[in-house]
Amino acid sequence: MPQTVSQPTVVASRHSLVVRITHWLTVIAFFALLISGLEIVISHPRFYWGETGNVMTKPLFTLPIPSSRDTVPTAYNYVMPDQNGWSRYLHFQAAWLVLLTGAVYFLVSLWNRHFLRDLLPPAGQRNLRAYTRVIASYLRGRHKTVDDASSYNVLQRTAYLVVIFILFPLMIWTGLAMSPAFVAVAPWSSIILGGKQSARTLHFAITGALMLFVFLHIVMVALAGFWRRMRAMTTGLPASPVTEERP
Repeated sequence: MPQTVSQPTVVASRHSLVVRITHWLTVIAFFALLISGLEIVISHPRFYWGETGNVMTKPLFTLPIPSSRDTVPTAYNYVMPDQNGWSRYLHFQAAWLVLLTGAVYFLVSLWNRHFLRDLLPPAGQRNLRAYTRVIASYLRGRHKTVDDASSYNVLQRTAYLVVIFILFPLMIWTGLAMSPAFVAVAPWSSIILGGKQSARTLHFAITGALMLFVFLHIVMVALAGFWRRMRAMTTGLPASPVTEERP
């Protein structure tokens, strides 16, 4: 009677090299943009709608924080240290990094069909029932049943598609619409949004949406197995090899 020998099978890569590199570059760029963006907001924590906005204009809303400029009224008796110089420089450089990284990811993903193969929900899951089933599994603590080691569930796929094709493009558009040099070449970019100050307000709102996505993303990674997921995004392989029984 032949003996059964356990032999390791070839383990498919969890994430391609391009996905892993662009993911970590985007992480670095995102947090650089977030930190520098917060410093820029502190210099004028008032938001407006339209083309112009200043201390003489009624704001759409004001953040309940002190400003880093004593000329900007915020109802506080003190100002925060002004870091507007380096923060604008870092914000500009980090924006180029995320733009170039995103372009590489987008083109490669079109070429290797990553979007269609890994992110577009299958035809049978493009319905409300599929989403509610995944959400119910998370709420019941059965996240491992919907976090397959080799694919994304329908909720993850949809979230990634929204970030890639809606939030990031809008973030780039609203950022460019605040640039005088870009608006001089393409004035429509600001006009469609309602003006430069409207672009700034939308830019801030989209940042909040991306921060919510990042927070939920980290929570889901932790629930699914933090180190296992980190290993997959770093090395491209699952946490442990898969073996099969062969005669």
